[in-house]
Amino acid sequence: MTEAASRLPASRLGGPEVRTISKIDIGLRRRYAAERRFRTYGLVAVSIAICFLLVLFGSIVGKGYTAFQQTRITMMVDFDPKIIAPDGDRSQAAIQSGDAFRFDDLIAASLQRTLEIDPNDEDGLYDALDLLSKGSAPMLRSMLASDPSLIGTKRSISFYATGDVDAFVKGAIRADIPESQRLIKDKHIALIDKLEKDGALRLAFNTGLFTNGASTRPEMAGVGVALVGSLYMMLVVLVLSLPLGVAGSVYLEEFAPKNRWTDLIEVNINNLAAVPSIVYGLLGLAVFINFAHLPRSASLVGGLVLTLTTLPTIIITTRAALKAVPPSIREAGLGIGASKMQTVFHHVLPLAMPGVLTGTIIGLAHALGETAPLLMIGMKAFIVEYPTTPFDPATALPTQIYMWATEPERAFTERTSAAIIVLLVFLLAMNSLAIILRRAFERRW
Repeated sequence: MTEAASRLPASRLGGPEVRTISKIDIGLRRRYAAERRFRTYGLVAVSIAICFLLVLFGSIVGKGYTAFQQTRITMMVDFDPKIIAPDGDRSQAAIQSGDAFRFDDLIAASLQRTLEIDPNDEDGLYDALDLLSKGSAPMLRSMLASDPSLIGTKRSISFYATGDVDAFVKGAIRADIPESQRLIKDKHIALIDKLEKDGALRLAFNTGLFTNGASTRPEMAGVGVALVGSLYMMLVVLVLSLPLGVAGSVYLEEFAPKNRWTDLIEVNINNLAAVPSIVYGLLGLAVFINFAHLPRSASLVGGLVLTLTTLPTIIITTRAALKAVPPSIREAGLGIGASKMQTVFHHVLPLAMPGVLTGTIIGLAHALGETAPLLMIGMKAFIVEYPTTPFDPATALPTQIYMWATEPERAFTERTSAAIIVLLVFLLAMNSLAIILRRAFERRW
Protein backbone atom coordinates (compact mmCIF):
# COMPACT_ATOMS: atom_id res chain seq x y z
CA MET A 1 0.00 0.00 0.00
CA THR A 2 1.30 3.46 -0.89
CA GLU A 3 1.92 6.33 1.53
CA ALA A 4 -1.05 8.23 0.07
CA ALA A 5 -3.36 5.27 0.76
CA SER A 6 -2.12 4.93 4.32
CA ARG A 7 -3.29 8.46 5.11
CA LEU A 8 -6.89 7.77 4.00
CA PRO A 9 -9.59 7.03 6.62
CA ALA A 10 -10.08 3.35 7.31
CA SER A 11 -13.71 3.59 6.17
CA ARG A 12 -12.53 4.57 2.71
CA LEU A 13 -9.68 2.08 2.20
CA GLY A 14 -11.82 -0.28 0.18
CA GLY A 15 -13.36 2.43 -2.00
CA PRO A 16 -12.57 3.63 -5.52
CA GLU A 17 -9.62 5.71 -4.27
CA VAL A 18 -7.65 2.57 -3.42
CA ARG A 19 -8.38 1.08 -6.82
CA THR A 20 -7.23 4.33 -8.48
CA ILE A 21 -3.99 4.39 -6.48
CA SER A 22 -3.37 0.72 -7.33
CA LYS A 23 -3.76 1.49 -11.04
CA ILE A 24 -1.26 4.36 -10.68
CA ASP A 25 1.22 2.05 -8.96
CA ILE A 26 0.81 -0.55 -11.71
CA GLY A 27 1.34 2.12 -14.39
CA LEU A 28 4.46 3.41 -12.63
CA ARG A 29 5.90 -0.09 -12.35
CA ARG A 30 5.24 -0.70 -16.04
CA ARG A 31 6.93 2.55 -17.03
CA TYR A 32 9.95 1.82 -14.83
CA ALA A 33 10.13 -1.70 -16.23
CA ALA A 34 9.94 -0.33 -19.80
CA GLU A 35 12.74 2.13 -18.96
CA ARG A 36 14.93 -0.68 -17.61
CA ARG A 37 14.26 -2.77 -20.71
CA PHE A 38 15.15 0.16 -22.96
CA ARG A 39 18.42 0.72 -21.11
CA THR A 40 19.19 -2.99 -21.36
CA TYR A 41 18.49 -2.96 -25.10
CA GLY A 42 20.80 0.02 -25.48
CA LEU A 43 23.61 -1.66 -23.54
CA VAL A 44 23.19 -4.83 -25.58
CA ALA A 45 23.28 -2.86 -28.85
CA VAL A 46 26.41 -0.97 -27.79
CA SER A 47 28.07 -4.21 -26.62
CA ILE A 48 27.33 -5.91 -29.95
CA ALA A 49 28.73 -2.95 -31.86
CA ILE A 50 31.91 -2.96 -29.73
CA CYS A 51 32.29 -6.71 -30.27
CA PHE A 52 32.02 -6.34 -34.04
CA LEU A 53 34.50 -3.44 -33.92
CA LEU A 54 36.97 -5.49 -31.89
CA VAL A 55 36.62 -8.41 -34.29
CA LEU A 56 37.23 -6.09 -37.25
CA PHE A 57 40.28 -4.41 -35.73
CA GLY A 58 41.56 -7.72 -34.40
CA SER A 59 41.35 -9.27 -37.85
CA ILE A 60 43.15 -6.33 -39.48
CA VAL A 61 45.88 -6.09 -36.85
CA GLY A 62 46.29 -9.87 -36.66
CA LYS A 63 46.93 -10.08 -40.40
CA GLY A 64 48.94 -6.89 -40.80
CA TYR A 65 51.20 -6.38 -37.79
CA THR A 66 53.79 -8.82 -39.18
CA ALA A 67 54.29 -6.58 -42.23
CA PHE A 68 56.06 -4.05 -40.02
CA GLN A 69 58.94 -6.52 -39.88
CA GLN A 70 60.77 -7.87 -42.90
CA THR A 71 63.24 -10.72 -43.35
CA ARG A 72 66.66 -9.46 -44.39
CA ILE A 73 69.72 -11.38 -45.58
CA THR A 74 72.97 -9.52 -44.86
CA MET A 75 76.05 -10.31 -46.95
CA MET A 76 79.44 -8.78 -47.66
CA VAL A 77 79.40 -7.53 -51.26
CA ASP A 78 82.62 -6.98 -53.18
CA PHE A 79 81.98 -4.20 -55.70
CA ASP A 80 84.55 -5.57 -58.12
CA PRO A 81 85.29 -2.96 -60.81
CA LYS A 82 86.11 -5.75 -63.28
CA ILE A 83 82.48 -6.89 -63.06
CA ILE A 84 80.73 -3.53 -62.70
CA ALA A 85 82.77 -1.41 -65.10
CA PRO A 86 84.90 -3.69 -67.29
CA ASP A 87 85.43 -0.83 -69.78
CA GLY A 88 86.55 1.54 -67.01
CA ASP A 89 83.54 3.89 -67.32
CA ARG A 90 82.26 4.49 -63.78
CA SER A 91 79.88 7.32 -64.57
CA GLN A 92 76.32 7.33 -63.27
CA ALA A 93 74.90 7.07 -66.79
CA ALA A 94 77.09 4.04 -67.56
CA ILE A 95 76.01 2.28 -64.37
CA GLN A 96 72.33 2.98 -65.03
CA SER A 97 72.50 1.72 -68.61
CA GLY A 98 74.86 -1.15 -67.85
CA ASP A 99 74.08 -4.85 -68.14
CA ALA A 100 71.81 -5.95 -65.27
CA PHE A 101 73.53 -9.35 -65.18
CA ARG A 102 76.63 -7.69 -63.75
CA PHE A 103 74.80 -7.01 -60.49
CA ASP A 104 73.40 -10.55 -60.48
CA ASP A 105 76.99 -11.75 -60.69
CA LEU A 106 77.90 -9.62 -57.65
CA ILE A 107 75.05 -11.12 -55.65
CA ALA A 108 75.89 -14.66 -56.74
CA ALA A 109 79.52 -14.20 -55.67
CA SER A 110 78.40 -12.87 -52.29
CA LEU A 111 76.06 -15.84 -51.76
CA GLN A 112 78.83 -18.27 -52.64
CA ARG A 113 81.09 -16.76 -49.99
CA THR A 114 78.34 -16.45 -47.37
CA LEU A 115 76.94 -19.97 -47.76
CA GLU A 116 80.27 -21.55 -48.76
CA ILE A 117 78.80 -22.94 -51.97
CA ASP A 118 81.07 -24.82 -54.35
CA PRO A 119 81.58 -22.66 -57.47
CA ASN A 120 80.83 -25.72 -59.60
CA ASP A 121 77.52 -26.38 -57.81
CA GLU A 122 75.19 -24.39 -60.06
CA ASP A 123 72.03 -25.98 -58.66
CA GLY A 124 73.03 -25.02 -55.12
CA LEU A 125 73.74 -21.47 -56.28
CA TYR A 126 70.34 -21.20 -57.98
CA ASP A 127 68.66 -22.51 -54.81
CA ALA A 128 70.42 -19.80 -52.82
CA LEU A 129 69.43 -17.10 -55.31
CA ASP A 130 65.80 -18.17 -54.86
CA LEU A 131 66.01 -16.85 -51.29
CA LEU A 132 66.64 -13.25 -52.40
CA SER A 133 64.12 -10.86 -53.85
CA LYS A 134 64.29 -10.27 -57.59
CA GLY A 135 64.65 -6.60 -56.75
CA SER A 136 68.09 -7.12 -55.23
CA ALA A 137 70.01 -6.41 -58.45
CA PRO A 138 68.08 -3.17 -59.21
CA MET A 139 68.71 -2.13 -55.62
CA LEU A 140 72.47 -2.54 -56.09
CA ARG A 141 72.29 -0.65 -59.38
CA SER A 142 70.51 2.31 -57.72
CA MET A 143 72.98 2.25 -54.84
CA LEU A 144 75.98 2.42 -57.15
CA ALA A 145 74.36 5.01 -59.43
CA SER A 146 73.86 7.34 -56.45
CA ASP A 147 77.37 6.68 -55.07
CA PRO A 148 79.88 5.45 -57.69
CA SER A 149 82.68 5.69 -55.12
CA LEU A 150 81.51 2.29 -53.79
CA ILE A 151 83.15 0.62 -56.79
CA GLY A 152 86.27 -1.16 -55.65
CA THR A 153 85.14 -1.44 -52.01
CA LYS A 154 83.53 -4.13 -49.87
CA ARG A 155 80.36 -3.31 -47.98
CA SER A 156 77.89 -5.24 -45.83
CA ILE A 157 74.54 -4.99 -47.63
CA SER A 158 71.16 -6.06 -46.29
CA PHE A 159 68.96 -7.59 -49.00
CA TYR A 160 65.24 -8.34 -48.95
CA ALA A 161 64.28 -12.00 -48.79
CA THR A 162 61.47 -13.19 -51.05
CA GLY A 163 57.89 -13.07 -49.84
CA ASP A 164 57.80 -16.85 -49.41
CA VAL A 165 60.95 -16.89 -47.29
CA ASP A 166 59.58 -14.00 -45.25
CA ALA A 167 56.31 -15.88 -44.68
CA PHE A 168 58.25 -18.99 -43.61
CA VAL A 169 60.40 -17.09 -41.13
CA LYS A 170 57.30 -15.45 -39.65
CA GLY A 171 55.57 -18.81 -39.29
CA ALA A 172 52.92 -18.35 -41.98
CA ILE A 173 54.39 -21.32 -43.88
CA ARG A 174 54.98 -24.35 -41.69
CA ALA A 175 57.84 -26.79 -42.13
CA ASP A 176 55.93 -29.78 -40.72
CA ILE A 177 53.58 -30.10 -43.70
CA PRO A 178 54.54 -32.16 -46.78
CA GLU A 179 57.00 -30.48 -49.12
CA SER A 180 54.59 -30.78 -52.05
CA GLN A 181 52.05 -28.62 -50.19
CA ARG A 182 54.28 -25.64 -49.40
CA LEU A 183 56.12 -23.04 -51.45
CA ILE A 184 59.38 -23.43 -49.52
CA LYS A 185 61.28 -26.61 -50.33
CA ASP A 186 63.44 -28.59 -47.94
CA LYS A 187 66.63 -27.42 -49.64
CA HIS A 188 65.58 -23.80 -49.09
CA ILE A 189 64.79 -24.50 -45.43
CA ALA A 190 68.30 -25.94 -44.99
CA LEU A 191 69.82 -22.76 -46.44
CA ILE A 192 67.57 -20.58 -44.22
CA ASP A 193 68.67 -22.52 -41.13
CA LYS A 194 72.32 -22.06 -42.06
CA LEU A 195 71.86 -18.31 -42.60
CA GLU A 196 70.03 -17.97 -39.27
CA LYS A 197 72.76 -19.92 -37.48
CA ASP A 198 75.45 -17.66 -38.98
CA GLY A 199 73.45 -14.52 -38.07
CA ALA A 200 73.07 -13.47 -41.72
CA LEU A 201 69.26 -13.81 -41.73
CA ARG A 202 67.09 -11.84 -39.33
CA LEU A 203 63.82 -9.97 -38.93
CA ALA A 204 64.21 -6.19 -38.95
CA PHE A 205 61.85 -3.23 -38.89
CA ASN A 206 60.41 -2.82 -42.37
CA THR A 207 61.36 0.74 -43.26
CA GLY A 208 60.61 -0.06 -46.90
CA LEU A 209 56.91 -0.27 -46.07
CA PHE A 210 56.97 3.51 -45.53
CA THR A 211 59.61 4.51 -48.11
CA ASN A 212 59.15 2.26 -51.15
CA GLY A 213 56.66 2.73 -53.95
CA ALA A 214 54.57 0.26 -55.91
CA SER A 215 56.17 -3.04 -56.87
CA THR A 216 55.11 -6.36 -58.33
CA ARG A 217 57.23 -8.02 -55.64
CA PRO A 218 55.45 -7.87 -52.26
CA GLU A 219 58.67 -7.73 -50.26
CA MET A 220 59.69 -4.54 -52.12
CA ALA A 221 56.27 -2.86 -52.08
CA GLY A 222 55.57 0.12 -49.83
CA VAL A 223 53.16 2.99 -49.24
CA GLY A 224 55.70 5.81 -49.46
CA VAL A 225 54.51 7.13 -52.83
CA ALA A 226 50.86 6.74 -51.78
CA LEU A 227 51.50 8.73 -48.59
CA VAL A 228 53.04 11.60 -50.55
CA GLY A 229 50.17 11.55 -53.03
CA SER A 230 47.62 11.61 -50.20
CA LEU A 231 49.51 14.51 -48.58
CA TYR A 232 49.38 16.56 -51.79
CA MET A 233 45.66 15.83 -52.16
CA MET A 234 44.91 16.85 -48.56
CA LEU A 235 46.80 20.12 -49.09
CA VAL A 236 44.72 20.88 -52.18
CA VAL A 237 41.51 20.01 -50.31
CA LEU A 238 42.47 22.16 -47.32
CA VAL A 239 43.47 25.18 -49.43
CA LEU A 240 40.25 25.08 -51.46
CA SER A 241 37.54 23.68 -49.18
CA LEU A 242 38.24 25.67 -46.02
CA PRO A 243 37.95 29.22 -47.44
CA LEU A 244 35.15 28.29 -49.86
CA GLY A 245 33.18 26.38 -47.25
CA VAL A 246 33.52 29.04 -44.56
CA ALA A 247 32.72 31.87 -46.97
CA GLY A 248 29.62 30.09 -48.27
CA SER A 249 28.46 29.26 -44.75
CA VAL A 250 28.91 32.83 -43.49
CA TYR A 251 26.99 34.23 -46.43
CA LEU A 252 24.09 31.79 -46.15
CA GLU A 253 23.80 32.09 -42.37
CA GLU A 254 24.50 35.80 -41.79
CA PHE A 255 23.94 37.80 -44.98
CA ALA A 256 21.69 35.92 -47.41
CA PRO A 257 18.01 36.92 -47.42
CA LYS A 258 15.58 34.22 -46.36
CA ASN A 259 13.59 33.42 -49.48
CA ARG A 260 12.81 30.49 -51.74
CA TRP A 261 16.17 30.69 -53.50
CA THR A 262 18.23 30.38 -50.35
CA ASP A 263 15.91 27.60 -49.20
CA LEU A 264 16.56 25.81 -52.48
CA ILE A 265 20.32 26.25 -52.03
CA GLU A 266 20.15 24.85 -48.49
CA VAL A 267 18.18 21.82 -49.61
CA ASN A 268 20.65 21.14 -52.42
CA ILE A 269 23.64 21.43 -50.07
CA ASN A 270 22.06 18.91 -47.71
CA ASN A 271 21.34 16.61 -50.65
CA LEU A 272 24.91 16.93 -51.97
CA ALA A 273 26.21 15.69 -48.63
CA ALA A 274 24.33 12.42 -49.23
CA VAL A 275 25.36 11.94 -52.88
CA PRO A 276 27.52 8.79 -53.40
CA SER A 277 31.16 9.73 -53.76
CA ILE A 278 31.51 7.90 -57.08
CA VAL A 279 29.22 10.53 -58.62
CA TYR A 280 31.83 13.16 -57.75
CA GLY A 281 34.40 10.93 -59.45
CA LEU A 282 32.31 10.92 -62.64
CA LEU A 283 31.98 14.71 -62.39
CA GLY A 284 35.73 15.11 -61.96
CA LEU A 285 36.39 12.81 -64.92
CA ALA A 286 34.04 14.82 -67.14
CA VAL A 287 35.05 18.34 -66.03
CA PHE A 288 38.66 18.27 -64.85
CA ILE A 289 40.09 15.63 -67.20
CA ASN A 290 37.94 15.51 -70.34
CA PHE A 291 37.01 19.21 -70.45
CA ALA A 292 39.85 21.03 -68.63
CA HIS A 293 42.47 18.50 -69.81
CA LEU A 294 44.24 18.36 -66.47
CA PRO A 295 46.79 15.53 -66.09
CA ARG A 296 45.21 12.18 -65.37
CA SER A 297 46.15 10.42 -62.13
CA ALA A 298 47.55 13.66 -60.67
CA SER A 299 47.19 14.69 -57.04
CA LEU A 300 45.74 18.02 -58.18
CA VAL A 301 42.77 16.36 -59.88
CA GLY A 302 42.26 14.07 -56.89
CA GLY A 303 42.30 17.08 -54.58
CA LEU A 304 39.76 18.93 -56.72
CA VAL A 305 37.39 15.95 -56.74
CA LEU A 306 37.74 15.45 -52.98
CA THR A 307 37.12 19.18 -52.48
CA LEU A 308 33.72 18.76 -54.12
CA THR A 309 33.07 15.79 -51.85
CA THR A 310 34.10 17.68 -48.70
CA LEU A 311 32.49 21.08 -49.29
CA PRO A 312 28.90 20.11 -48.28
CA THR A 313 30.15 18.64 -44.99
CA ILE A 314 32.18 21.74 -44.15
CA ILE A 315 29.31 24.09 -45.05
CA ILE A 316 26.79 22.18 -42.91
CA THR A 317 29.06 21.95 -39.86
CA THR A 318 30.15 25.59 -40.16
CA ARG A 319 26.55 26.80 -40.35
CA ALA A 320 25.71 24.73 -37.27
CA ALA A 321 28.66 26.34 -35.45
CA LEU A 322 27.47 29.84 -36.45
CA LYS A 323 23.95 29.08 -35.27
CA ALA A 324 25.32 27.99 -31.89
CA VAL A 325 26.69 31.49 -31.20
CA PRO A 326 24.16 33.28 -28.96
CA PRO A 327 22.18 36.12 -30.61
CA SER A 328 23.28 38.41 -27.77
CA ILE A 329 26.80 38.47 -29.28
CA ARG A 330 25.45 39.87 -32.53
CA GLU A 331 23.17 42.33 -30.73
CA ALA A 332 26.03 43.56 -28.56
CA GLY A 333 28.29 44.12 -31.56
CA LEU A 334 25.62 46.00 -33.49
CA GLY A 335 24.68 47.94 -30.35
CA ILE A 336 28.14 49.46 -29.95
CA GLY A 337 28.19 50.62 -33.57
CA ALA A 338 29.92 47.75 -35.37
CA SER A 339 28.81 46.99 -38.90
CA LYS A 340 27.27 43.67 -39.84
CA MET A 341 30.53 42.47 -41.36
CA GLN A 342 32.58 43.59 -38.36
CA THR A 343 30.21 41.82 -36.01
CA VAL A 344 30.41 38.59 -37.98
CA PHE A 345 34.18 38.49 -38.58
CA HIS A 346 35.35 40.01 -35.29
CA HIS A 347 32.93 38.36 -32.88
CA VAL A 348 30.70 35.63 -34.31
CA LEU A 349 33.20 33.75 -36.47
CA PRO A 350 35.97 33.58 -33.83
CA LEU A 351 33.48 32.13 -31.34
CA ALA A 352 32.35 29.59 -33.95
CA MET A 353 35.92 28.61 -34.84
CA PRO A 354 35.97 25.38 -32.75
CA GLY A 355 33.04 24.02 -34.75
CA VAL A 356 34.55 25.25 -38.02
CA LEU A 357 37.89 23.54 -37.35
CA THR A 358 36.19 20.37 -36.18
CA GLY A 359 34.03 20.19 -39.29
CA THR A 360 37.02 20.87 -41.55
CA ILE A 361 39.18 18.16 -39.99
CA ILE A 362 36.33 15.65 -40.06
CA GLY A 363 35.77 16.51 -43.73
CA LEU A 364 39.48 16.02 -44.46
CA ALA A 365 39.44 12.68 -42.64
CA HIS A 366 36.44 11.64 -44.72
CA ALA A 367 38.24 12.68 -47.91
CA LEU A 368 41.39 10.81 -46.90
CA GLY A 369 39.51 7.51 -46.87
CA GLU A 370 37.68 7.97 -50.17
CA THR A 371 38.47 5.43 -52.88
CA ALA A 372 35.70 5.36 -55.50
CA PRO A 373 36.17 8.92 -56.90
CA LEU A 374 39.94 8.40 -57.11
CA LEU A 375 39.48 5.20 -59.08
CA MET A 376 37.26 7.07 -61.54
CA ILE A 377 39.97 9.63 -62.31
CA GLY A 378 42.66 6.98 -62.77
CA MET A 379 44.62 7.26 -59.52
CA LYS A 380 45.30 3.52 -59.48
CA ALA A 381 48.32 3.72 -61.74
CA PHE A 382 51.50 1.76 -61.03
CA ILE A 383 53.67 4.57 -59.63
CA VAL A 384 57.20 3.81 -58.47
CA GLU A 385 58.78 7.28 -58.29
CA TYR A 386 57.78 9.92 -55.74
CA PRO A 387 55.71 12.80 -57.14
CA THR A 388 57.53 16.11 -56.77
CA THR A 389 54.51 18.36 -57.45
CA PRO A 390 50.71 17.94 -57.36
CA PHE A 391 50.80 17.78 -61.18
CA ASP A 392 52.90 14.59 -61.26
CA PRO A 393 51.29 11.13 -61.55
CA ALA A 394 50.59 9.72 -58.12
CA THR A 395 48.43 7.34 -56.20
CA ALA A 396 46.74 7.55 -52.81
CA LEU A 397 46.66 5.34 -49.76
CA PRO A 398 43.08 4.04 -50.27
CA THR A 399 43.72 3.17 -53.92
CA GLN A 400 47.01 1.50 -53.00
CA ILE A 401 45.08 -0.67 -50.52
CA TYR A 402 42.57 -1.50 -53.25
CA MET A 403 45.30 -2.53 -55.69
CA TRP A 404 47.09 -4.70 -53.15
CA ALA A 405 43.82 -6.38 -52.17
CA THR A 406 43.40 -7.61 -55.75
CA GLU A 407 46.86 -9.25 -55.87
CA PRO A 408 46.90 -13.06 -55.55
CA GLU A 409 50.20 -13.41 -53.63
CA ARG A 410 50.00 -14.30 -49.95
CA ALA A 411 52.42 -11.54 -48.93
CA PHE A 412 50.20 -8.82 -50.43
CA THR A 413 47.45 -9.79 -47.97
CA GLU A 414 49.84 -8.88 -45.18
CA ARG A 415 50.75 -5.61 -46.92
CA THR A 416 47.07 -4.76 -47.43
CA SER A 417 46.27 -5.11 -43.73
CA ALA A 418 49.36 -3.11 -42.80
CA ALA A 419 48.35 -0.28 -45.13
CA ILE A 420 44.86 -0.30 -43.58
CA ILE A 421 46.47 0.05 -40.14
CA VAL A 422 48.48 3.04 -41.38
CA LEU A 423 45.33 4.63 -42.81
CA LEU A 424 43.40 4.04 -39.58
CA VAL A 425 46.21 5.61 -37.55
CA PHE A 426 46.04 8.74 -39.73
CA LEU A 427 42.25 8.89 -39.39
CA LEU A 428 42.42 8.48 -35.61
CA ALA A 429 45.10 11.17 -35.42
CA MET A 430 42.98 13.61 -37.44
CA ASN A 431 39.88 12.95 -35.34
CA SER A 432 41.91 13.34 -32.15
CA LEU A 433 43.21 16.66 -33.48
CA ALA A 434 39.63 17.78 -34.07
CA ILE A 435 38.73 16.99 -30.44
CA ILE A 436 41.83 18.78 -29.12
CA LEU A 437 41.15 21.90 -31.19
CA ARG A 438 37.52 21.98 -30.13
CA ARG A 439 38.46 21.85 -26.46
CA ALA A 440 41.26 24.39 -26.92
CA PHE A 441 39.05 27.02 -28.60
CA GLU A 442 35.76 26.21 -26.90
CA ARG A 443 34.13 28.97 -24.86
CA ARG A 444 31.19 28.73 -22.54
CA TRP A 445 28.62 31.44 -22.10
